[in-house]
Amino acid sequence: MESTLKSLTDGSGHIAGRSLEEWNAAYVKVENYFHALRIRNKPLLGQLVLRVLERAQSRVTAEPNRSATEIAAEEMDRLVTEWFADVLQTSPTGTDQFLSTRGRLALLLADMPGKWQDQFLRPGPWPEEFVEAMRETFFRAGPDFQLSKMVPRPLDLGPITVLTNLGKVPYVRMVLAWAGFALLLIVIFYLTHR
Repeated sequence: MESTLKSLTDGSGHIAGRSLEEWNAAYVKVENYFHALRIRNKPLLGQLVLRVLERAQSRVTAEPNRSATEIAAEEMDRLVTEWFADVLQTSPTGTDQFLSTRGRLALLLADMPGKWQDQFLRPGPWPEEFVEAMRETFFRAGPDFQLSKMVPRPLDLGPITVLTNLGKVPYVRMVLAWAGFALLLIVIFYLTHR
């Protein structure tokens, strides 16, 4: 990573005004994300991470208050969501989070990492069986939503309410129960110590 990024550095050892350490942290974050998607092909993984970092590099100078890692994470999610929109022929506008979440689930359900890892984030055309598997699992990945209405119900506090609901004096039953228990202990003590 450092050898690739060093070729992009200016004379001060920075890339787009950020230190190599900051870019290395962004690299690790993006690489871990792709690992979570089960991308295990090292050359492909390196290409994908560098592609995301190049996109982030074009934004960091315009956003000096944000870290390179944060910008790289946004670019990574944007790149993956755009790719899902292309593969699934779905508009990403307004449903980015929905598309991103269900798309990642569809990737795993279609076993993309096992069968079609080389197709990940690649521009089309893709193999027809890959596209069909992604679309089928994308539509299966979402729950069937139903409207429901929750009506508040009174709380059931169990047997404590039976003990306390005597009428005018609320704790009479409880006092009587404890008094009976104390009387029983006194009787037992009296019978054993005679």
